[in-house]
Amino acid sequence: MRMSILDRILLLITGLLAAYQVAVGIDGLATIPTIAYTIAFGVLLIAGLLLIILGFEVLDSPIVVDVSTVMPLSLALGLVWQYLPQYRTAYLIFVLIGLLAVILTRANRMSNKMPIIVLALVHGVAGVTIFLLPIWLAVQGITGAFFSLVGVGGGLIGVGGLLLSYLKAGRPILSREIILRIFPGLLLLMTICFVVGFMFG
Repeated sequence: MRMSILDRILLLITGLLAAYQVAVGIDGLATIPTIAYTIAFGVLLIAGLLLIILGFEVLDSPIVVDVSTVMPLSLALGLVWQYLPQYRTAYLIFVLIGLLAVILTRANRMSNKMPIIVLALVHGVAGVTIFLLPIWLAVQGITGAFFSLVGVGGGLIGVGGLLLSYLKAGRPILSREIILRIFPGLLLLMTICFVVGFMFG
């Protein structure tokens, strides 16, 4: 499917917002959250630029599943490390094992359902973390109310990640055309939620 001018504009805005978040939006945080958020938004920036330059064909690359796993895992780790210190070590272990499991199950080209199960589990845990934790923090008054938008962005990244992952696994939830049609707008909306949530939360 050919990328439209509107798609490229949406992806450009997404990239600019991600770059802003890396450069300005995570100042003053501890080392691990800073690294985790930088990786997450850096991956988003690079992904947006590659899509603009190479078009939707870049999504056919085998590395897409691995990259689409890095962002939610990094973002979830940053949130847990920043706000749930008692779970830092356990979540870091989950992130490392989860990413390794996704890479290994994809690299070995298993014909059974194990790659799908691993992918769904890793994305599911990271997505639930990004979705629920910011909303819970906002409701409890630990952060500002706008921080709940990070949770909304988490829900969107979960949807986008699963759509891409299942598409790459050969078991698409929606048709490829529909996924590609909504993908740039989904990325932009997700990024807006993240940036506004972190900025005003």
